[in-house]
Amino acid sequence: MLVFHDQSLDDERQVAFSLRFGPLQTSGKANPATGTYFARQSNLDIGTGAVIPGEDRRMIYQKGNYLWHSDSSFNAAGSLCPLLSARIVPPEGGNTEFASMRAAYDALPEGAKQQLQGLVVEHSLVYSRGTVSGESLTPEMKAELPGAWQTMVQVNPVNGRKAVYAGAHASHVIGWPLAQGRALIAWLNEFATQPQFRYSHPWRQGDLVIWDNRAVLHRATAYDTVHRKRLMQRTTVRGNGPAVPQPERYQLAAQ
Repeated sequence: MLVFHDQSLDDERQVAFSLRFGPLQTSGKANPATGTYFARQSNLDIGTGAVIPGEDRRMIYQKGNYLWHSDSSFNAAGSLCPLLSARIVPPEGGNTEFASMRAAYDALPEGAKQQLQGLVVEHSLVYSRGTVSGESLTPEMKAELPGAWQTMVQVNPVNGRKAVYAGAHASHVIGWPLAQGRALIAWLNEFATQPQFRYSHPWRQGDLVIWDNRAVLHRATAYDTVHRKRLMQRTTVRGNGPAVPQPERYQLAAQ
């Protein structure tokens, strides 16, 4: 991951810079910035700028960001790198924590590495948000989020480094009993986010942070959403496509 301080980015400049890395994802109906290149993370209404009440569905949805996750792992193509820009930050709280999945993979016992080879996991935003609240996604939002199959070990195509690919969107292991697969995912997530693999970034206005989404998990941390304002704008570079064939039901749902 890379941290750039004191950047004077507006939306147009951020999009132009992000496009240098590749095509960008367009946000779906679950995000307030739907239909744009941005995934908006904020407690401010996109139209009025007023603070959004805590009981609003938009704030309930954002509670899922407190879980360790990899952006867009529930899309078949995944994503290469997010670019997260701090436009308004509270005076305290609201750090983003990052965990290196490459460091975690390297530290796994050899037997665990062998067990993970060849495993495929279903990733689903509907699943991960459902572990927080059943009210964060509307039926219309769920309909455009079929999920995706991803390999549990990701290999960097340039340097060959391996990384664990799990996080909150990882629902279950394909071909395994549900409880057994989820127990393995829970163990991996706990192992991979130990303090020795983590970095906590204290945001300041003008920061731009970029990370390799194939090898890093991240999560938001709490701040005073009632009395403080926060606006983060994320652009996301698309991944290179699924590493494994996708079920036909996902292909049909995407049409």
